[in-house]
Amino acid sequence: MAYLFDITAAKTRIPSVILLLVLGFLTKQVGDFFSINIPDLKPILPVLGTIGLILIVLEGSLELEINKSKLRVIRKSSLLAFIPLILLSFSLAYAFQYYGQVSFKIALANAIPFAVISSAIAIPSAVNLLAKDKEFITYESSLSDIFGVIFFNFITLNDYFNTESILFFIAEILCMLIVSFIATLALAFFLHKIKHHIKFIPIIILLTLIYAFSKIFHLPALIFILLFGLFMGNIDELRHYKFIQQFHPINFNKEVHKFKELTTEIAFLIRALFFLLFGFLIEIEEILNPDTILWAVLITIALFVLRMIFLKLFRLQVSPLVYLAPRGLITILLFLSIPVSQSIDLVNNSLVIQVIILTALVMMVGLMRTRPKEEQVETV
Repeated sequence: MAYLFDITAAKTRIPSVILLLVLGFLTKQVGDFFSINIPDLKPILPVLGTIGLILIVLEGSLELEINKSKLRVIRKSSLLAFIPLILLSFSLAYAFQYYGQVSFKIALANAIPFAVISSAIAIPSAVNLLAKDKEFITYESSLSDIFGVIFFNFITLNDYFNTESILFFIAEILCMLIVSFIATLALAFFLHKIKHHIKFIPIIILLTLIYAFSKIFHLPALIFILLFGLFMGNIDELRHYKFIQQFHPINFNKEVHKFKELTTEIAFLIRALFFLLFGFLIEIEEILNPDTILWAVLITIALFVLRMIFLKLFRLQVSPLVYLAPRGLITILLFLSIPVSQSIDLVNNSLVIQVIILTALVMMVGLMRTRPKEEQVETV
């Protein structure tokens, strides 16, 4: 079913993620109607989400080209990923602090998940856009995930914000960059040298292992995934370095192409399972909760208005980019990662689910209004 949703999305203009959520929700209703005993699947959600996040960022970074002609796109996508995230996080934090009667730090920890664009939804939903728009969304959403996770970890793991905590935070990023550099070269060397017919699955498992170890030490592990994917996908740009020539870039590119195909297929599987399961775990009471619906609507309006303003400031085409700011997998993972001591009643399952559904619906309507890329090309 997930595969059918994916291949028909170009015609229906309905993002496959929405159909997966609906399918998961309907599956739960059918199971309840026939009194089918289904075990508790909630503990699986964060596991699938973490693996999915790794694979989706990896998939996106493998597609990206890094060269002088891309500097403008990288700069603008970085700013659009970072500035609205900070502004929306602080604005929501002030609102949560005022109405939730909590400290600003706790309010900020609860606000950040709503400010991060979900690459798990945005990237596959942009598949039918023009190449330049798809590229921009891939950069922006991947960077938004990374910025959001780093910002969230900094806020939740520090009791106080002072010079010492900021310096320690900078040291963590530098440490992660060093680890990323060493691990990337080691894995690339491993991929180049191994002659066994099974070579890609060990690479993915090692990526996950390094990510897990980095998370244990509270390092920004997504940086490693992004840098590894960028290195593997852009080794052609580095072929003039003698060290890189040892990898035999032409033959190495063939291996990277195979690795990219496998990553895309596994990412599709994990993403489909995650959103099916998320839809399955949604309760009708959470969708229709009147206590949070007004907050969800206001948050949704605020994030799209802010996005429109910055798209115009950066002189980017507003439509269809403005619609591709869904909240999803990363929002759920960050919400589940909020320490119990820092959680507030205002930010609950209902609010998270409602914001995710509303942003997905706005994206769906926006994409339906956007002409297929073939028509856009002809017009140009």
